[in-house]
Amino acid sequence: MARGPRRRTTLAAASAALLAALLAASTRLAASGPEAAVPAAGAPKVGAASTAAGKGGVAPHATPGAQPSGAAAPAPFPSTSAAKAPTTARQPRVANRRRVPGPRPAASGPPLSAAEIKGAQRRLAELGFWAGAAAGPWDGTWRQALVAFQKAEWRKPTGVLTRADWEAMAHAGPPAPRETGPAHIEVDLARQVLFMVDDYGATSHVLPISTGSGRPFRAPGWQGIADTPCGHFTVFSRGYGWHHSQLGEMYNPLYIVGGIAIHGSLDVPPRPVSHGCIRIPMYASQSLPKLVPRNMPVVVYGCKDEGDPQSATVLTTKP
Repeated sequence: MARGPRRRTTLAAASAALLAALLAASTRLAASGPEAAVPAAGAPKVGAASTAAGKGGVAPHATPGAQPSGAAAPAPFPSTSAAKAPTTARQPRVANRRRVPGPRPAASGPPLSAAEIKGAQRRLAELGFWAGAAAGPWDGTWRQALVAFQKAEWRKPTGVLTRADWEAMAHAGPPAPRETGPAHIEVDLARQVLFMVDDYGATSHVLPISTGSGRPFRAPGWQGIADTPCGHFTVFSRGYGWHHSQLGEMYNPLYIVGGIAIHGSLDVPPRPVSHGCIRIPMYASQSLPKLVPRNMPVVVYGCKDEGDPQSATVLTTKP
């Protein structure tokens, strides 16, 4: 019977010693800081930020780098966090560069209103630039009229109506003719525009054109340089409807020299691309022959080396 009390006394002493050891260990861990604490088995894991928040540090939802008044400075970031800190700081700047467009030209201004677009149509018509109709919505014919204006004013022929173009129209005038006298057609190869000049020297029906590219070309039975000659010519012949050749198609051609003609085309880019002919938009080619009598003079100028305008002769057909 005496063994029972002694065994219980021994177990109690061992338990007290074990408890004292655990308390001492806990005291040492607490003194070494939150990073050294190891969660007990089954306890939820708490990060350094959450631990610091419980002791007056930065809460996870607080602004990075902020520190409450009177709180001790937080412990340094671990090496992995320190490596990521510069990337986090750069991200807002990268995002801003993607969202914010570059500086717009000073003259671009705000978008044009519907009333201002109508005003641009009226102004283009006043200056003699040819569109499909005097009124109506802004369509492809008005875009071609705008391209003609941009070319005549030595502006970039984008076909996009900007506020800079709208403001330039207020100060622009009709293209000045090279020559006066009897009514005639003028073709300016440098600016890539065509317009009519009446007996009094007034210009009208200004169109964008695409003329000879100036490059060598080859076709079945044909080869040469795709040039549009400069000189004084007349409309000596004409055709009606579509005319097909190995070099392309022409609509309502007005022949001025050899096989070179002023004609309608489905492709009138803002740069010279033809084999030598003078391409004009389709909507204009349907009406221009009615305005041009036989033997009407045509003056072509703007070649890089014009030389003697009267000496230009061409013997090949170049749509």
